Amino acid sequence: MFSDPQFWVAVSFILFIAAIFNPVRKILISSLDAQIKDIKDKIDEVENLKKEAQKALDELKERETKVEKEIQQLKLESEKRISELKDISTSKLTDQIEKRKILAENKIEQLVRDTNNSIKNYISSVAIEATMNILRKNLSNDKKSSLIKESIIEFNSVLKN
Repeated sequence: MFSDPQFWVAVSFILFIAAIFNPVRKILISSLDAQIKDIKDKIDEVENLKKEAQKALDELKERETKVEKEIQQLKLESEKRISELKDISTSKLTDQIEKRKILAENKIEQLVRDTNNSIKNYISSVAIEATMNILRKNLSNDKKSSLIKESIIEFNSVLKN
């Protein structure tokens, strides 16, 4: 048994596996820990984005209630004017009320559009920045150069067509 070469090959193979097990395990564990940390960081970043989006939504709702109060105040003022000027010109007053209501609604719509656009722009810029950061962190130099070469080839083919 001890003079059999296969026995010694098996013993040396087992010793080799035992010798490299710890370093390989440590490398794998450290790699997994780094990936876990990256994932936790990304989750924290996403939670911060969610909080900011919620804050922006709350501000939108607050603006909306303010605009609704303004509309109600405008409506009350117009009703007072109607009662004061009813004898003088009922038709002119109703036209003015309608114009102000339309202006207020347009103002509200414009505020909503502007706010939605600013939120979309902010989310887009944050998403682009996050994507760029992820690509910077996760792409090696070889992958970057291969992506650049592929992009140049695709760009040339687009230009030729």
